[in-house]
Amino acid sequence: MKSIRQRALLKGVGLAVVAGLALTGCGGDAESQADGDGAVIITANTTEPQNPLVPTSTNEVGGGRVITQLFAGLVSYDVDGTMQNEVAKSIETEDSQTYDITLEKGWTFTNGEKVTAHSFVDAWNYGALATNAQLSANFFAPIEGYEDVNPSKEGAEPTAKTMSGLKVVDDYHFTVTLNQPESDFPLRLGYSAYSPLPQVAFEDMDAFGENPIGNGPYMMDGEGAWEHNRQIRLVKNPDYEGNRTVKNDGLTLRVYTDNEAAYADVQDGALDLIDAVPASALKTYTENESIKSYSQPGSVFQSFTIPERLKHFGGEEGQLRRHALSMSINRPQIAEAIFQGSVTPATDFTAPTLDGYSDSLEGSDVLEYNPEQAKKLWAEANKINEWTGTFKLGYNGDDSHKQWVDAVTNQISNTLEIEAIGAPTATFGQFRSLITEREIQYPFRSGWQGDYPSIGNYLVALYSSDAADGNGSNDGDYKNEEFDKKVAQAAAADSPEKGIELYQEAEEILLEDLPAIPLWYENVAAASVPELKNVEFDWKNVPAYYQITKK
Repeated sequence: MKSIRQRALLKGVGLAVVAGLALTGCGGDAESQADGDGAVIITANTTEPQNPLVPTSTNEVGGGRVITQLFAGLVSYDVDGTMQNEVAKSIETEDSQTYDITLEKGWTFTNGEKVTAHSFVDAWNYGALATNAQLSANFFAPIEGYEDVNPSKEGAEPTAKTMSGLKVVDDYHFTVTLNQPESDFPLRLGYSAYSPLPQVAFEDMDAFGENPIGNGPYMMDGEGAWEHNRQIRLVKNPDYEGNRTVKNDGLTLRVYTDNEAAYADVQDGALDLIDAVPASALKTYTENESIKSYSQPGSVFQSFTIPERLKHFGGEEGQLRRHALSMSINRPQIAEAIFQGSVTPATDFTAPTLDGYSDSLEGSDVLEYNPEQAKKLWAEANKINEWTGTFKLGYNGDDSHKQWVDAVTNQISNTLEIEAIGAPTATFGQFRSLITEREIQYPFRSGWQGDYPSIGNYLVALYSSDAADGNGSNDGDYKNEEFDKKVAQAAAADSPEKGIELYQEAEEILLEDLPAIPLWYENVAAASVPELKNVEFDWKNVPAYYQITKK
């Protein structure tokens, strides 16, 4: 058998940061961020997680930021996206369809329980089972027997509780059989949905999610570490010996409903790090002498989703209207006027830092500002069914979205001569709940921060049929059999180059259907107190918290 030795499909982008010119300022000293033993705790911003902290039910940034620190999977990703074995000793295959996975011995959860093959297999089966209603269930769709535990037919009940493609051989060895050959399967296994779980989790998963027990570089700081809507306290896991060597003593993630306030706290030294500078400061933050600034190419994709179930957006009428809306938006103008050039107008559905990104796909002209064509298409839609009502664009009000939403809706109003407005929801968690419960009745802000470094992740997770209906992140419930076939062919391709070609053909289907309207890619625009050292942002724009130290 041959061992899998894959590297992330990332372009060679530099990870150098642009630091503020001055190294002095009013940042807090180490004592202000220390516990009673003088341990240095790094403080950073976050949003309140939407759900209990269960890996297979966490598919948003606030929860994901915590889960990633608490759990170690079979593989992990370096800052540049390179894949390394972590809990896995080896991942081997002869045909890219059946994988033999052997675990390193000695791994434990923070309650002392050993990490075994059952820790993975039981967690994956739990995540896949439809009756558990896990938001990341679709990540297990490639595994043989998934259809039995999570039937695609609407209203069908599971006929099994476990997937036939998962077999425990012994405590440190299990096999995975897929529905078809997929050579990039090992690359996905660093995503948090594939994390192991201790047996205690299955006794009461909701309770576990309030105080999760993991095997990662950090652990919860005892009972009550998650102070809802205030902060989540993590401390260094003394037993962790994986790839992410922790150089500080802990991490406190403070919940902000306004990143203007978070930025002000960094300037005052009350917060160590903010990973997204507010729009109001983008023009000046790199010259602000009270902070250290960071800027680099990024991989976060922003869009807005228009479910076909909404009035005026089904069938041919909806397709015409989505094209018209897209062509009403002057993305370069907003990128400069609102974001001061810290975002890049979208030309596809992926990200410029990934192999396979393209600015010349067939049909990508639908992402270009073309007001005359937009008016023409809107008029054609009106011949099918006359437009009534107000176009609303939903967003969470606890982040810097209002300015760009106002700009987008103003451009839509001016071009199409309709009323278009932003529709804020107070917090990100509330906003996400409206979306995942399918209660939102208008288009809404959407986007993607990659799970693993492949353009396939940006496409399958957001637009495949398996990820619809609450089984994943296809929040618009878009379904297209031709698209599903293309991404399946891409996953089974015998070379990365062929896979990229097929994924791009799938993107061209998306450009025709526009289940979501691509807007731009976010670059890293972050700030810290001057005392922080070793601050790096990984391939998906997230700080490598474990590396950070403080004078």
